[in-house]
Amino acid sequence: FLAQMKHYSTVSLLLFTLLTISNVVWGVKFDLMALNKVSPKCISQYVSKGTLVVVTIKVGIGYNQKVDVEITDNSASHNEYGRKRDIDGETRMPFTTHADADVSVCFTNVLDNGFRPDPKYHRTIDFDIDVGAEAIDYDALAKTEKLKPMEAELRKLEQVVQEIVDEMEYLRRREARMRDTNESTNERVKWFSLGSMFVLIGLGGWQIFYLKKFFQK
Repeated sequence: FLAQMKHYSTVSLLLFTLLTISNVVWGVKFDLMALNKVSPKCISQYVSKGTLVVVTIKVGIGYNQKVDVEITDNSASHNEYGRKRDIDGETRMPFTTHADADVSVCFTNVLDNGFRPDPKYHRTIDFDIDVGAEAIDYDALAKTEKLKPMEAELRKLEQVVQEIVDEMEYLRRREARMRDTNESTNERVKWFSLGSMFVLIGLGGWQIFYLKKFFQK
């Protein structure tokens, strides 16, 4: 029994440590002023390709205003993951990323026709972004697959470890690309320097030859 408890404690400590390191969930709360024109306010976070993301948005009460939200990334494809108009109350927007890129959640708050901007016209935006393991509902998963609490924790631990491995692999690939770029740049600089040196030597020789001919005359 003591050995089993020690094993459970070790697993729980490891899970807590990995969750602390991974930093896969964050939230933001702010007041979004209402304007007569569309003026997006965006918040971005880098997310790797193939990662499950769940954006939960809570919009406070506000009259004569319309809040819209759009989720995109800054990849070459400019993927759009969701768009909702005139949202109110709580809204959940789950999606899986298609590229390694910064995912942006953009809000706009536009006044109805006939109203002018005023500090009293604003909506409170409270939203959370759950990424990877934190985006999975492990309670529902445990009920569906009839998992014990420790088995559910181990499943979550496995997902977190996989995310860390994927992140390390991405950093390794990026470091390799940067190294290749540096080596290519150094090679071009070397040949440019050699070419410049030969041009200067040739120019110096031509000047000596020209001056020699000039004074001989």
